[in-house]
Amino acid sequence: MNINLTLFAQALMFAGFIWVIATKIWPPLSSAIEERQKKIADGLAAADRARQELADADARVADEIRKARVDASQITDKAHQQAVQIVDKAKQDAIAEAARQRAAAEAEIANLSSKAKEVLRSQVANLAVKGAEKILGREIDGARHRELLDQVAGEI
Repeated sequence: MNINLTLFAQALMFAGFIWVIATKIWPPLSSAIEERQKKIADGLAAADRARQELADADARVADEIRKARVDASQITDKAHQQAVQIVDKAKQDAIAEAARQRAAAEAEIANLSSKAKEVLRSQVANLAVKGAEKILGREIDGARHRELLDQVAGEI
């Protein structure tokens, strides 16, 4: 066997093998590799999008929590203000009620004092009349001397 012929046959077989690989095996293998690369790239892009969406969601959650805290603070401040207003109104009502009761008590005291003075005047007038009767030794007619008795009661 001739080495040249063997070498030529092997080179021809190798060229045929390369042609078969280049035309029949390489295109599907290359498309499968490209498809796999595309899937990996899509997966990485999806992971990046998911990571970004997670960061955005975290930011939105933090913002909502901050808003909720602000709202809660406003609500508690408003409740505190309402409580202060209710307490102030209750104090004002209590002061007004105390003043009203005091005025009513003062009016009642004045009324009772006036009545007591009137009764006292009447009693003093009666005593004065009885004393005058004893001094004069005769009875004084209250109906005839009403004006004089009213004047004496007014002076007392």
